[in-house]
Amino acid sequence: MIQNIIKINDKNISYTLKRRKYQRQINFIVHQDGSLIVTAPKMCRQVFIEKEIIKHSQWITKQIGDKNNNITIDESVINYMKKILKPIVEAKLLQFNSYYNFEYKRVSIRHQATRWGSCSSKGNLNFNCKMMCLPDELRDYIVVHELCHLQEMNHSKKFWTLVKKTVPNYKELRAQLKNVRI
Repeated sequence: MIQNIIKINDKNISYTLKRRKYQRQINFIVHQDGSLIVTAPKMCRQVFIEKEIIKHSQWITKQIGDKNNNITIDESVINYMKKILKPIVEAKLLQFNSYYNFEYKRVSIRHQATRWGSCSSKGNLNFNCKMMCLPDELRDYIVVHELCHLQEMNHSKKFWTLVKKTVPNYKELRAQLKNVRI
C-alpha cells in the first residue's frame, strides 16, 4: 500500500493505492472516515491512475463530503441489528439452499462499510448488519448472490445463471441496491 496525495479543485486529497495482480480496472472506495482507497491493476502506470482519479473527482469529493456528514451508529444499535438479522439470514439461506444444495460453513453478520455481503473461499458467508434496513426482496437477492458464490467465485455468466434460477429479476434488484448507500 502506497500513500499518495493529489490536488483536486485546489484541495489536496490523500489516498491509499493498493495494487492487485488480478484486478482489471481502477476502483475507488471512500470509507466511513472519509479516507480514499484506490485499487488498481499491478502493472497500471501512476499517470493513468491519477488521470482516472481526476476523471472521477466530482464523485470522489462528493463521497468524501457525504461521509464527513454521516451520522454514526451507536455500537449497541449495531449489536442489536446483528442479533435480529442473523436468524433472518439463516432462514433465508435454508430456504434458498433447499434449491441449490450448496455446502457452507460459518454465517457471520458484520458491520461493514463497503459491502453488503461476501463469501470466502473456505465457504464462510458474511452479511452486513445494515441489511436490516432493506426491503425483503433486496435481502433475498444478497443472500442468493453470496450463496451462489459458493459454486462460482466470480461474476461470470455461469454465476448469474445460478442467481437467476431463484431470483429471476436479479438485474432490477441489483440496480436498486446500487442506489442504496451503505
